[in-house]
Amino acid sequence: MILDCQNISKAFGTDEILKQVSFHIEAHEKTAVVGINGAGKSTLLKIIMHELSPDEGAVVLSKNTSVGYLAQYQDISGERTIYEEVLSAKSELVRMEAQLREMEERMRTLKGDALETLLEKYNRMHHAFELQDGYAYRSEVMGVIRGLGFSQEDFEHPVSKLSGGQKTRVFLGKLLVTKPDLLILDEPTNHLDMSSIAWLETFLSNYKGAVLIVSHDRYFLDKIVTKVIELSGHRAFSYQGNYSDYAVKKAAVRDAQLKAWQNQQREIKRQEEVIAKLKSFNREKSVRRAESREKLLDKIERLDKPMEEQTDMKIRFEPDIVSGNDVLLVEDLAKAFGSNRLFAGITFEIKRGERVALIGDNGTGKTTMLKIINELLPFDAGKITLGTNVHIGYYDQEHQVLCDEKTLFEEISDTRPQFTNTQVRNVLAAFLFTDDDVFKRIGDISGGEKGRLSLAKLMLSEANFLILDEPTNHLDITSKEILESALKEYTGTVLFVSHDRYFINQTATRILDLTEQTVVNYIGNYDYYLEKREIQMQYVPAAEKAVQAVEKSGAGKAGWKQKKEEQARIRKRETALKRAEEEIAVKEARVQELNEEMNRSEVATNAARLSEIHGELTTLSEELERLYEVWEELAEEEE
Repeated sequence: MILDCQNISKAFGTDEILKQVSFHIEAHEKTAVVGINGAGKSTLLKIIMHELSPDEGAVVLSKNTSVGYLAQYQDISGERTIYEEVLSAKSELVRMEAQLREMEERMRTLKGDALETLLEKYNRMHHAFELQDGYAYRSEVMGVIRGLGFSQEDFEHPVSKLSGGQKTRVFLGKLLVTKPDLLILDEPTNHLDMSSIAWLETFLSNYKGAVLIVSHDRYFLDKIVTKVIELSGHRAFSYQGNYSDYAVKKAAVRDAQLKAWQNQQREIKRQEEVIAKLKSFNREKSVRRAESREKLLDKIERLDKPMEEQTDMKIRFEPDIVSGNDVLLVEDLAKAFGSNRLFAGITFEIKRGERVALIGDNGTGKTTMLKIINELLPFDAGKITLGTNVHIGYYDQEHQVLCDEKTLFEEISDTRPQFTNTQVRNVLAAFLFTDDDVFKRIGDISGGEKGRLSLAKLMLSEANFLILDEPTNHLDITSKEILESALKEYTGTVLFVSHDRYFINQTATRILDLTEQTVVNYIGNYDYYLEKREIQMQYVPAAEKAVQAVEKSGAGKAGWKQKKEEQARIRKRETALKRAEEEIAVKEARVQELNEEMNRSEVATNAARLSEIHGELTTLSEELERLYEVWEELAEEEE
C-alpha cells in the first residue's frame, strides 16, 4: 500500500465537503476520483498533498514515497526556455554528467595514486549515471515535451511568455520526467489536444509508479484506471475496474439500494398500520402487543434514501421547423491568416438528422471553420450553402448572447415563458446551477459559468441546426451525460467540435477529421475512426495538391514536375531516416561493448585503457544525441 486515507472529514463553515472518506491505493495502481462539481475532488487532493488540513482523519504515505502533484493551474515564472524548464527536473543527472566530463579532463593530467583514486570515484558515479539512464535523459525530456504537444520550434520559447494552459503542460512534463512513486493529477487532459491525450494515455498506462487522477475525460479514464473512487453525498465509494465498469456497477448498486429502501419503507408502513389497528382495539393485551411492536420498530436501522440522480432529469429540445434533407454544403473552402494557411479545398455535406463531429489537432482550424459557417469570419475561397428552412443555433465560449442584468433564472424563464419554476430549475440544475445560484446576476458569474448558461439557453432555442464548439467544457460527468442523452434524442442536425472522445463516441454518427489541410470522412463514432484512420489516411491527397487546386496554379508540366520533386523529397527523407537508424544501432552496440569491457577485472585496473574507453564513450554519447535529434526530426517530417 502506497497511500492510505483514513476517515477524512472536511467542512468549510457549515458547508460539509467530505465525511469519513476512506480508501487506499496500492503501488503501481491507477486510480480515478470522480464526482459532480463541488463533490470535493480537488479538496481531497489538497488534503493528500497537505495543502489543506482535514478536520478529522489522517493521510498515511508509505515510507520514502515520492509524490508529484499537478494542480489545475500552474504559474511558472523565470526566463528559462520550455526545454530548460523540463530539463531542470533532471538536474541531478545534469550535475553528474558535468562532473563526469570534468573528471575525464582531469584524468589526462594525473598519474599514479591520484589517477587511481579519481578512477575509483569516476567508476562509482558512472555506474550510478548508467543506472538512472544517464545516456538517454535528454532524449526522454525531448520526447515528453513533444508528446505534450510542443513542436521543435517551441523548445526555445521562454516559459514567462506562455499562456496558463501552456505553463500547465510544461509543469506536467516536469512531473512526468521526474517519475515519482505516486503521481497525483488534477484534470491533466485540460489544454491537451487529442494526439497529446493519446500520448499521455500510453505514458500513464506504462508508468511504473502509482497514479491518482481527477478527470472528467471518461475515455481517458477508461484507457488508464483500474479503480474508481466516487465522491457522493460527502462520502467515498470504491469500484474496481475502469470508468465504464464503474458506471455499470454504480447503476446496479443504486438500484439495489433503492429497492432495499423501498422494501424497508413498505415494511415500516405495514408495521405502523398493524400498531395503529392493535391500539384501536382498546384492549390491554392488544395495547401491550402494539407497544412491543413499536419498540422493535424503533430499533430498526433506517436506511437513507439513495440520492436522486441528475441523470434522471430528461431535457428535450426540438426544432420549431423541420429543415430540408440537405442542411449544409461546403465546397472548396479555404482559409488562411497571412502566411498561415489553415485549410484548402475543403468539401463536405451534412444531411438532416446527422450528428457530425469535427476533430483534429489544435491549430488545424476547427473553430475557424465553425465561425465561417456561422458567418462570423470571412473565407478566402469556396462556397457555403445552407439548405431550405435551416435555422442555426450556435454556441462557443466567446459568442454568448446573455443579458448581464438578468438573473440566471430570469434568462431561462424569459426564453421559455411557458416553463414552471420547477422546469426552469431542472434545466439550470442540469448545467450545475442549483439552490441560490439561480438568482445570481449574470454579470457577476465567471466565463465558464456563462458558457454553461449559454449552452442551457441554446438547448431551448428550437433551432434545427446546432453548431457547438467544445460544448462539454466546464461540465461535470453527470451534466455531460444529460447533454449526450438530449443530443441523441434531438431530431434536428448537429455539427460540433470536441476533444471529449467519450462524448464523441456517444453522440456522433459521423466524423470529419481536419488533417493535412483537408477533411477525411468516417461514417461512425470515435472508436470506428480509430479503427479505420490508418487505412483512410493512405488515400488522403498531399496537402500541396489541395492548395494547388484552390490557388488554381497551372497543371500539366508544372504539376508533373512538382509531383516528381515531392516524390524525390520523400525518397531522400526515407533514405536519411534509414541511415540514421543504422548509425544509431551501430553506436549503441559500441556503447554496450565498451561498458562490458570496462567491467572486466583486467581493464578496471588499467588506467590508460579506462581513459581511452571513457573518452570514446563521451564521443559516442555526443554523436548519439545528435543522431537521436536527426532521427526524431526526420520521423516527425514523415508523419
